[in-house]
Amino acid sequence: MANVLVVAEFADGKVKKTTHSAITFARQAVEKTGGAFSILVIGSGAAAGAAEVKGFGAAKVIVADDPSLKNYLAETYAPTVAAAAKGFDVVVGTASAYGKDLMPRVAARLGGGYVGDITEVGADGGALTYKRPMFAGNAFGVAKIATPVHVVTVRQSAFQPAEPSGGESPVSEEKVAAVGAAASRVEFLGVETVKSERPELTEARVVVSGGRALKEKFDEVLAPLADALGAAVGASRAACDAGYCPSDLQVGQTGKIVAPQLYFAIGISGAIQHLAGMKGSKVIVAINKDAEAPIFQVADYGLVADLFVAVPELVTKVKAAKAG
Repeated sequence: MANVLVVAEFADGKVKKTTHSAITFARQAVEKTGGAFSILVIGSGAAAGAAEVKGFGAAKVIVADDPSLKNYLAETYAPTVAAAAKGFDVVVGTASAYGKDLMPRVAARLGGGYVGDITEVGADGGALTYKRPMFAGNAFGVAKIATPVHVVTVRQSAFQPAEPSGGESPVSEEKVAAVGAAASRVEFLGVETVKSERPELTEARVVVSGGRALKEKFDEVLAPLADALGAAVGASRAACDAGYCPSDLQVGQTGKIVAPQLYFAIGISGAIQHLAGMKGSKVIVAINKDAEAPIFQVADYGLVADLFVAVPELVTKVKAAKAG
């Protein structure tokens, strides 16, 4: 039997949709071994955020709400998460920047083994096993954790977002735990984010990504297509490194992992580092003038053409189809 605690990602007054993938993991884990799962919402204003996850079938929703948790710092959050996790066998978060920063520190406090970025949960002899990608997704390893407590992060693109299951989970409060000496040496200065009216890259149903081939016309070419499709904009690392777009848009092994319903790879050759971040997309459309580009090996639809001609024509067709 394994009781699972899902650590929700709570920011800007709401629970992020990435949390729904961790809930899916929790449901799968308890199906394999028995037990139940609960959800922890931590942060200033978390009581309001708890209302968003009460309908997902959790045994309970735990709330750690305190003004001292207004600004996220792993050094201040980890003690409270570790305290709330006592009595649980598995503690899970999403493999976002938040989860990757927080969960290893929680594991250290609990004395638990940690496996990050898992794509599948299994069971072997009653013990949970965790599958995770290696070598940019070209191989997979299966890990077992020998410690009594397991701490894991799940790749959002590998677990379908959970849907509400009805009912309403009871809510309990968790007091904020005392912080350690490390917290006194860390000062929160601020957060710099890229503001956009488009959908968040990791949560969008459609993503339009561009590569270095777009050069200084990156936004000029991609923005009309993204606007026509209501899509988020992504980029290859090469495009980001060249300064054609913000690094926050990077999709790939060292960027963001996405799995939209529709992914456009425009002027992207298809290096394995980029494929690792988007090959879980349901439908992949590639536009590239190089017929031998590796991106065509994973694309569902491929167009060998000059992107500076093809993309504007595509925008015209999309607008006409929507108007008709």
